[in-house]
Amino acid sequence: MNRQCISAPNAPAALGSYSHANRAGNFVFCSGQLGIDPRTGSLAEGVKAQAAQALQNLASVLDASGCSHADVVKTTIFLKDIRDFAAVNEIYGDFFRKDFPARSAFQVAALPKDALVEIEVIAYKEGM
Repeated sequence: MNRQCISAPNAPAALGSYSHANRAGNFVFCSGQLGIDPRTGSLAEGVKAQAAQALQNLASVLDASGCSHADVVKTTIFLKDIRDFAAVNEIYGDFFRKDFPARSAFQVAALPKDALVEIEVIAYKEGM
């Protein structure tokens, strides 16, 4: 199976030694995205804004890989505070409107840049 690293020009630069995504066969594994504005390099203010920006960053990564949110089969959400779950879920529901992907959500001790939320996805697309 061929593996291809994906770099998304419209997403924030990686904060470490990793790719925005990797394509392996028909699957695309996207690295977690924070709510960083790619133009300014700053985190959005508040958990809802960070969730929306993280999802927009993922959309850019998915686009660079030849996929869209409709191809997402699994998401993982990392929250600094699990009490923010409902607020993030509201934003998430605006991004994924039907045929929802499988999902896990966890509270974690800390996230890079002291972010409030990080979201990663796995997508699948026939014929890639």
